[in-house]
Amino acid sequence: MTQGAYTEINGIALYYEIHGADNPGTPLILLHGGAYTFHLSFDAVLPALSTDHRVIGIELQGHGHTADSDRPFTLQQCAEDVLALMDHLDIGEADFFGFSIGGLTATEVAVRAPERVRRLVLAASHFGRTRGVGYYSDITDVKLDSPRMPTEEQGNAMIAAYAEVAPNPDGFFDFVPKAQSEVHEFEGWSPEQLAGLTMPVLIIIGDTDFVRLEHAVEMKESVPDGQLAILPGTKHLEVIRPDLVLPMVSAFLA
Repeated sequence: MTQGAYTEINGIALYYEIHGADNPGTPLILLHGGAYTFHLSFDAVLPALSTDHRVIGIELQGHGHTADSDRPFTLQQCAEDVLALMDHLDIGEADFFGFSIGGLTATEVAVRAPERVRRLVLAASHFGRTRGVGYYSDITDVKLDSPRMPTEEQGNAMIAAYAEVAPNPDGFFDFVPKAQSEVHEFEGWSPEQLAGLTMPVLIIIGDTDFVRLEHAVEMKESVPDGQLAILPGTKHLEVIRPDLVLPMVSAFLA
């Protein structure tokens, strides 16, 4: 059974869904990629994850069912929204699985409130400029011919998924630059903040990701209990692949 709802959080109507509502144990919060919807990010693994977990999928400001706002779009604000929704749902502690901008948001939640994060999965995410430039230059410079960039088919899927559910279906191209700017220019977290993430952290990137391989290694070494997986033959938007990711995430959360 799926429960979808809006709740007023910090001045916006935040959309979320609950899957596997009757499953016991620690809830699992899924945070989607930038310009993606919850379902476009996680549908490939959602049925399996919701069999064993109470899954809460959140659509951040300007994404999916959640409209953009006059508020600035920042990772800090997104994290505040997630924590407020946890309070609303009476969730004290959760596991987190964040993809791309969702991984950045999940990391900010863990930095702000580590006692509320049991285990942290970061897929195709980075730790910001304080830990070295996270993305390859062909991503930050938007080189459309780069093999790392989304294909035309992937781009069209993002636009179609947005238009299908967004309160303002024509707002995709107005919002995307906000999200890109926040991700590309994010300064990141200090070594002291990352050292405070004492929960187990699983970092997953593709070998042809936006995220630099050297940065992913540094991410692992920046946290006390980090694990790193680099998926072969995998681009940024392909990282949530059930054949490789589902077994390792299921084992990690267990």
